[in-house]
Amino acid sequence: MARAIMLQGTGSDVGKTVLVAGLCRLAANRGLTVRPFKPQNMSNNAAVADDGGEIGRAQWLQSLAARTPSSVHMNPVLLKPQSENGSQIIVQGRVFGQAKGRDYQRLKPELLGAVLESFEKVAAGADLVIVEGAGSPAEINLRAGDIANMGFATRAGVPVVLVGDIDRGGVIASLVGTHAILDDGDRAMIAGYIINKFRGDVSLFEDGIRAIEGFTGWPCFGVVPWLSGAARLPAEDSVVLERLARRGAGALKIAVPVLPRIANFDDLDPLRAEPDVELVFVRSGERIPGDASLVVLPGSKSTISDLADFRAEGWDRDLQAHVRRGGRVIGICGGYQMLGCMVHDPLGIEGGTLETPGLGLLDVETEMAPEKTVRNSQAHSTEYDDAPLAGYQIHLGITRGPDCDRPSAIIDGAPGGALSANGRIMGTYLHGLFGSDAYRARLLQSFGLSGEQRNYRESVEQALDEIAEELERHLDPRWLAGLFG
Repeated sequence: MARAIMLQGTGSDVGKTVLVAGLCRLAANRGLTVRPFKPQNMSNNAAVADDGGEIGRAQWLQSLAARTPSSVHMNPVLLKPQSENGSQIIVQGRVFGQAKGRDYQRLKPELLGAVLESFEKVAAGADLVIVEGAGSPAEINLRAGDIANMGFATRAGVPVVLVGDIDRGGVIASLVGTHAILDDGDRAMIAGYIINKFRGDVSLFEDGIRAIEGFTGWPCFGVVPWLSGAARLPAEDSVVLERLARRGAGALKIAVPVLPRIANFDDLDPLRAEPDVELVFVRSGERIPGDASLVVLPGSKSTISDLADFRAEGWDRDLQAHVRRGGRVIGICGGYQMLGCMVHDPLGIEGGTLETPGLGLLDVETEMAPEKTVRNSQAHSTEYDDAPLAGYQIHLGITRGPDCDRPSAIIDGAPGGALSANGRIMGTYLHGLFGSDAYRARLLQSFGLSGEQRNYRESVEQALDEIAEELERHLDPRWLAGLFG
């Protein structure tokens, strides 16, 4: 059986995902066969694994860091929050059902078998498995039937390293408090802790380390600084959106309305990395800026509900004004569906609203259907000199209409998406198109920018290597030696 370690946090968003990715890259750089694993994830940022089926985008990134093919077994339970229907439950890459919070708590013990089965598959043939927890083990009200943190660790016999985020404050209390409220069995699983996101002179925290050890007896495995490379990695979940501030003025302003059920917004990361682009995330209560040249409607986990919220914000009027000024619009997945004339949901898949008018910018209509399209795709653009595209599709619904006769791309050998007659409105089901360097360069050139072709994937790889190097410098070398064997 492979060696394994599990990183759990004193809370959400303490940096576990990046630490797991960095450790995976560090182990891979040392020649180990390493694989990531997360028993349960909650995110609408999903990816299509190499063996088919959905996993959290973070586990896809961690598999990239590990230089190993991604698998549905790396994230056997994925919860995708919806509207009135609670969360869609994905088990081993496939839709298992839907449940609201209380119902899901009763369901978790049934899912433990799938989690343990997937862990065995991931561990088979590996030297090391690095496991990521979810939330915090201190949420003892959720301990019964837990599969995300200590419930998994105790059943699988995986030792735990606790991660505390010093940047948010209260890290000593969060670590000591976690020690205090865990029961003896769970507490015994913790081998030590890591302080994450430290800024400044680490020697100033030496007394804090001694205090934590005095209260808990746990050793410190390192104090990790704020990792600048993390900003160049794909965003994991909507918590990140709350911290994305408007960057300094760029030559091209692109506006992105942020709706409550936004999904797969990491599609935008390659644009955000472009030095001549100002990416503006438009939040509730704000207007779509009148000087934006392009508006991107990203994916949504619930198209009909997000359409209602789009109108409630007055963004439909802003978008119409943007188009009248000659502005351009790109809709991806749920955003594509919103751009059409109607969205039909005769089976009530998204809730009680059986149909709703779309924004009317593309002459297409969408009908929701229970069969979900989940696949990685190869494509080429019909707009920009057949620029190659590579991405993935995760969507419910079929979109048809006259504007589909002008496809925006040829996807897996067939016409896909739609273009308006004037070419200024585009819709597609292909996630990841902005990550295709040639397409992104042509898009920027169409707005008058130089459009120098940059290798976005290479920048992600470089960021992972930088993070791995930082972890090697700041984590206890004795602990790393024991972990890597």
